[in-house]
Amino acid sequence: MGDTFSSLFELGGPVVLILLAISIAALAVILAKVFQFSNARVGRHGMVRQAVTQWRSGERNTAAQNLIKDRSLSAALVRNAMDAIQMLDQQPLASQERDIREERLREEISARAADRLFALASWLKALDLVTQIAPLLGLFGTVLGMIDTFQTLQESGAAANPATLAGGIWVALLTTACGLAVAIPVSVAVTWFETRLEKERAALEVLLTGVFTAGSFSTVAST
Repeated sequence: MGDTFSSLFELGGPVVLILLAISIAALAVILAKVFQFSNARVGRHGMVRQAVTQWRSGERNTAAQNLIKDRSLSAALVRNAMDAIQMLDQQPLASQERDIREERLREEISARAADRLFALASWLKALDLVTQIAPLLGLFGTVLGMIDTFQTLQESGAAANPATLAGGIWVALLTTACGLAVAIPVSVAVTWFETRLEKERAALEVLLTGVFTAGSFSTVAST
């Protein structure tokens, strides 16, 4: 295995070494993002949806309490919204004043959600850059290899060996293959992360809207 890598670097030259370094960095970022997404429990909304349903049916204390043990991103934001609304319900405010404060609260919670989602999206642009530059680096290495091959062919003159030319070409194409081998899995990972983020953003919007449109506690209790 070591000899294989050694020969690969020897044939591909510095471009292969650069692609190897990029692939190691990309792998480290991907693993870190997987841990971050797992720690934020992205996509896990079962308990939160149940709590929002309880909230809208009037079981507000129960709904808020059920989210204490849930460490997901959505649970933290929804619980913050529930706690803040319960504090508003305890204050003797006129209807118009309450609506104004609730709107401000909604904007604040939305800003928090945007900030948390932005943190989850960090380094995805870097991975996207890898998917773009890895094939280009591979192509650059191929062009350099082709230049070297044809230069050798020119120096050989009439004594040029076609087998030598063919060998030089496949070695030159090796860097393109390495570039694609780096770019393709990283592209798949980026697409997966971005899809999860879009679903999380949509779910948060639905859940928070469900909390804020439930009305005041007195209104819900009277119904």
